[in-house]
Amino acid sequence: MHTLPTTDRFEALRASQQFAYDRAPAIRAVYELATMTPQDLKGPADLARLAVTSKDALLEKQRQSPPFGGFLAADDTSIRRIFVSPGPIYEPQLFDDNTGHGFSHVFSKAGIGPCDRVLNTWSYHLVPAGLLLDAGIAATGATLIPCGPGGAEQQAQLIIELGITCICASTSFFVTLVETLERMGYDLPSQWKVRSAMLGGELGDWIGKRRALEQKYAIRTFSSYATGDFGLIAYEEPGQVGYTVQPDRLVQICDPNTGEPLPLGEPGQIVVTTLDHGWPLVRFGTGDVAQALSHSPDGLVKRIGLLQGRVGQGVKVREIFVYPRNVEELVIRLPAIQRAQVIVGKQQHRETATLHAVLTPGASSDATQNDAMELFRQLTRLKLDSVKWISQEDMPTDAPLLVDNKH
Repeated sequence: MHTLPTTDRFEALRASQQFAYDRAPAIRAVYELATMTPQDLKGPADLARLAVTSKDALLEKQRQSPPFGGFLAADDTSIRRIFVSPGPIYEPQLFDDNTGHGFSHVFSKAGIGPCDRVLNTWSYHLVPAGLLLDAGIAATGATLIPCGPGGAEQQAQLIIELGITCICASTSFFVTLVETLERMGYDLPSQWKVRSAMLGGELGDWIGKRRALEQKYAIRTFSSYATGDFGLIAYEEPGQVGYTVQPDRLVQICDPNTGEPLPLGEPGQIVVTTLDHGWPLVRFGTGDVAQALSHSPDGLVKRIGLLQGRVGQGVKVREIFVYPRNVEELVIRLPAIQRAQVIVGKQQHRETATLHAVLTPGASSDATQNDAMELFRQLTRLKLDSVKWISQEDMPTDAPLLVDNKH
């Protein structure tokens, strides 16, 4: 697949956005609001002058001007498929897309190629997932088995009889498949040819769960960050933390309120601009929150960390956003804590953050308190005001991880 060197991306962006500016009224409106034209895009600071378009705003524009809200820059005859995501939001796939909105990156980086047989269990109905993965797999030269979700026993049989080497599935459905094979009497991993699995993310200790699956079934797992609006935004690379942004996506991590780009390590909304000419979304807010881990030479984000939550889930404490994922990560990494909840409050004019936690029987409260305060600071850059130990009965299993009592 042809990709652009990062140093050429703003030249390519000016060209694709000028194409869109001349054809897509909603794109032109974004520039007019900032009193700019696409030719003003020389670097990240210029891009940041454009307002962030939210998914809610895209949905509203599509209701006002159906079906694409004025964002389509291609002719109607160029549209191969129209996907329907929850909302509903309509997302076009054009005939010139031969990579599945960039998904070929995921599979080529994972070493998938002509010798592989790939079972795709993601839905082919309405939503983009199944067909975009299908196209990405096909672009590598691998053989594809298009199953969609469900029918675990039949799919388990296909894994054995067709010699499947890679499985694309949600983590939970992958577990269902391997458990089904074991119930059918197969001795895994000796009786299958699966070498890798592309797995969808889950709440909780997802990385730990993946490592356990890798060890038990002698496979390698990989994943990606994608949305229905863009397809692939970023992908995992072996031995690297987080996700590498694919070259045709220009990513900034921005303050959820102001849209201003944030420094490395500070969590914010993932804001994406595409180099695509036909569906040329610019400064689109995905609603997902992550940290930038590194920048490319052109000043845009090169790597992002694991997702921390959604915009709106975060609570601002002393100018720092805290997300439910931060509390979840604390519990995952500290076995001495069974459950936890952060209560954000206010004492006079000062915002406070208190950790309410259930101590594992036999653990030292003093040592665990010190560990919890240090780890929370590492995860959020925020110092807890105090730790309060409570009984298991006082914190139900479905208690929210983060509570905002400032008001």
